[in-house]
Amino acid sequence: MGDRQGDLANSFELPSYLRTDAAIFYKQGRLRTALNFKNLLDIEYFENADSSARVNPGEPFTVVGTVGFEF
Repeated sequence: MGDRQGDLANSFELPSYLRTDAAIFYKQGRLRTALNFKNLLDIEYFENADSSARVNPGEPFTVVGTVGFEF
């Protein structure tokens, strides 16, 4: 994500960031399992803002696991 304005009045700017995500999955027959890794390098970044006093940070490193079965 590149540099961008933080509000509609263009009164401040949010810095750019590069977030790395990855996924791995395994499927056998009707069973599927997956692991999703979000923000793999655990960078600190600002996702969006409501105003210069309310800037929302992005999520830290997160792992999400799923299991699915097709009927």
